[in-house]
Amino acid sequence: MLSLHAAEHPRRTRAAAPRIGLAIAGGGPIGAMYELGALRALDEACDGLDLTRLDCYVGVSSGAFFAAGLANRMDTAELCRIFIRGDSQDVTFRPETFLRPALLEYLRRAAGIPRLTAKLTQDLWSGRGDSRWSDLVTRIGGLVPTGLFDNAEVERFLRDVFSRRGRSNDFRKLERPLYVIGVDLDSGEAVRFGDAGWDDVPISQAVQASAALPGLYPPVELIDKSGRVRHVVDGALRRTMHASVVLDRDVDLMLGINPLVPFNPGNDADAEAQSHRFSDRRIAEGGLPGVLSQTLRTMLQSRMQVGLARYAQQYPDIDQLVFEPNAADRELFYTNVFSFAARRRISQLAYRNTLADLRNRRAVLEPVLARHGIRLREDVIADRPRSILAHLPASGRNTEATAMLGRALDDIEHSLRRRQA
Repeated sequence: MLSLHAAEHPRRTRAAAPRIGLAIAGGGPIGAMYELGALRALDEACDGLDLTRLDCYVGVSSGAFFAAGLANRMDTAELCRIFIRGDSQDVTFRPETFLRPALLEYLRRAAGIPRLTAKLTQDLWSGRGDSRWSDLVTRIGGLVPTGLFDNAEVERFLRDVFSRRGRSNDFRKLERPLYVIGVDLDSGEAVRFGDAGWDDVPISQAVQASAALPGLYPPVELIDKSGRVRHVVDGALRRTMHASVVLDRDVDLMLGINPLVPFNPGNDADAEAQSHRFSDRRIAEGGLPGVLSQTLRTMLQSRMQVGLARYAQQYPDIDQLVFEPNAADRELFYTNVFSFAARRRISQLAYRNTLADLRNRRAVLEPVLARHGIRLREDVIADRPRSILAHLPASGRNTEATAMLGRALDDIEHSLRRRQA
């Protein structure tokens, strides 16, 4: 599903290079794989669009992984090799890295059991038990871990990826602005990593914090410029996509990807989907996971719709394209949002959905994209059975030196093309 706002009075002249920004929302592992499929489709279908050379990147939660990768000149083909096919010569991705139990957090919380037991015993002996039992749930709550999994492994993985082959783990050393959004747990305020005051935090740690979904991962403890301890969690708690960060950068075109929408089979005319319509509406029969999933998706989508309507009014002269799943995608809804096992299937679904959006809205999209030097490739969008992995270029066995040399030669080629244009 594509949401499009065409600029009322396009600001760009032919003499000026187009300024394009990208905002990627969160959505857990499955949302991340949907985002990767959508990004790969845009990369293949849009001639003149280089996702590794945009003018601004914003990432929230799982979307921060790809925003940081693209800002570090990791193209979508390499990201597919890493996260889908698993045959990258550069990075080895192991799903278990993201799902290791937070044993230190468990032990830290368990250490409070003797103190709580002693306090409860003292209250009972002193005759204050009746007045204290109502507080028992609150007291026990302090023993519950703040996250199931250890996100320190996530940070180590990203630190390794961004610290070699010409990439950088430092916001200040990137060629293009990158912003990773988190939320200060104690104040509810957004934390914009990459902005002044937060640009000294390593990119790997910023992504770790932005993806710290409460209950899944513990908050990430950071120290700000004033020496104050801050606990930062998932940036989606504040806004879904934080697209305003891109729009405020004076771009001409904003591309957005949001992988989570509420399930609604009634939106699909497909016969198979309609045959399941009655049973699919009984989401409550699936128990708490289904209810929570639909609730989360509905809340995020509601904020997204309000935000997009506001952006169209606040930034009327900026073209805005936001790609989302179809609300009737049963497979996307019923796949465990934290599962890595379905990553190839979900990325393929996103890939074909995005190509279908480009194909179905081509008449409206072509003039919008043309003013930014982008042309839709007919051979790609017309290829309905096209596979996300079928057209990946071969991966060479580059050393650190050859990778950096290739990067430098790519810079020269890009500079020459821009001068000729």
